[in-house]
Parts: sequence; structure tokens; C-alpha cells
Amino acid sequence: MIIWVNGTFGSGKTTAAYELQRRVEGAFVYDPERFGYMLMANVPKEVAKDDFQDYSLWREANYRLLKQLDQEYNGVLIVPMTLTNEQYFDEIIGRLRENGVIVQHFTLKASKSTIKKRLLKRWEGENSWAYQQAEGRLQSLENSLFKEHIQTDSLSIEEVVKTIARLSEVELKPDHRNPWRKKLDRLAVSLKEIGIIKQGKH
Repeated sequence: MIIWVNGTFGSGKTTAAYELQRRVEGAFVYDPERFGYMLMANVPKEVAKDDFQDYSLWREANYRLLKQLDQEYNGVLIVPMTLTNEQYFDEIIGRLRENGVIVQHFTLKASKSTIKKRLLKRWEGENSWAYQQAEGRLQSLENSLFKEHIQTDSLSIEEVVKTIARLSEVELKPDHRNPWRKKLDRLAVSLKEIGIIKQGKH
């Protein structure tokens, strides 16, 4: 089974994905962004696209690899990825479902002000690509195609994880970390995410 955690940049999908991985036995986080940034780094800037999702190769590669992993890996695959283009959604998630892969899809929602505050906390100001994309992505994700929607403004990470687990019908392991350990783990995820974003600037 694949659990796809969607949402605009700053929605908390990556943090939720790694927290979910810690709580689900045998879970693995598959991050399509990594292939996207590798692809962007190997295309001459004169012919490069603004968004790696616009490369049909990116969409095809992720579809094929996720399909193969679903067949070969005996565990839950967790995919934190912003996906707001309906055609691209169908080319990856739609095709996976058509080929018998169970994909539980969730969109983490939050108000525009909440999203912008979260982006600022990770040092993505008004001139950043993610900040400028946020409003349009939020509007696109309202489409019913991107359900199930989870409103996160007033939810803690633990509550988001429990909601995804409940709706996906997966069992969560007890979390014995103390509050400081949780903060450190989440900080490590945030720092890694910032590093990836800076490395793969659009």
C-alpha cells in the first residue's frame, strides 16, 4: 500500500510522513523530489523547465518505480509530494490505482496565513519559489480529485499522523520519545528538507 501525503509547500507533509514512518512497522518514505532535483541538475539551463514535474520522464519514472516497489516491498510506502496538476495526478496515482495498487491519498490543508507563517519559519521568504507558489497550489488542491482533505491549522503533528493512520487503517506503534527527542527528530527532517530545496533551486 502507498500512503501519498499531498499539500502545498509548508503544509507539513514531509514532517508528517517521517513521523508516520516512525510509527508504522516496516514503513518506508519514498521522496519523488530527489529524482526531480537530480533531473534538474542534469539539464542545461537553456532548455530546463521551471518545475521538474513538467518533465514526462519524472512522472513516468516515479510511476514505474512506485509500482515496482509496491510489488516487491512488503511494507507501507509513504510519499510526501505536492501534486496539484490533475493530469499529473492521473499519470501517477491514477495509473497506479488502475493497475491494482492501493493508494491512500491525503491532502494536508491549512489557511493561507498559516502556510506563509510555516514557510517563513523554514527561511523561505516572500521571494522564494515555494512562497510564491503557495496561493495557487492551495486553490488547486481544493479540487475534489485531491481528497481526502485534512485541515491542519489546529492539529498537532501527532493528531495529523493519527488521522492519516485511522483513515488508512494502519496500526501505529507506541511513541516512547520524550518531547525533546521529538523536537530534535523533527528539526533534523526540517533541516534536511531545507538542504534539499536549496540544492535543487528551480
